[in-house]
Amino acid sequence: MNIMTVRVFGLIVLSIVSIGMLSPMQLTPPPTITPAEVRALMERDTMYVLLDVRTPAEFDGPTGHLSGSLLIPVQDLEQRLAELSPFKQKTIIAICRSGNRSGYATTLLRTKGFTALNMVGGMVRWLAEERPVIHTEPR
Repeated sequence: MNIMTVRVFGLIVLSIVSIGMLSPMQLTPPPTITPAEVRALMERDTMYVLLDVRTPAEFDGPTGHLSGSLLIPVQDLEQRLAELSPFKQKTIIAICRSGNRSGYATTLLRTKGFTALNMVGGMVRWLAEERPVIHTEPR
């Protein structure tokens, strides 16, 4: 590539990032934890918080949720970060249906100073591995 091509490419990337089509948060995948590792934490540790970032309908729906999970839908997370302040010294494990929304939540939390991990595969994987869930009445 010649210098002009490199400059044009750089300007295109900068433009895409600046208009929000590709945020810096999307460039690096967030750190993860497997459902087996989450289950082990639930049995022996107290220095974690389970944060479910699905909708209330999903949380209370057929897939259920993990025991002790807090529910803050991903679309509300940034506005509700203050609710997580008491957990700054703990590891937050973000959970969603498949791991995508929780990946975004994990990255957001880490940029705000929290220690956070994304549960790989979300509730789909948790259920596929036949791990326990809580079922509640819809809100």
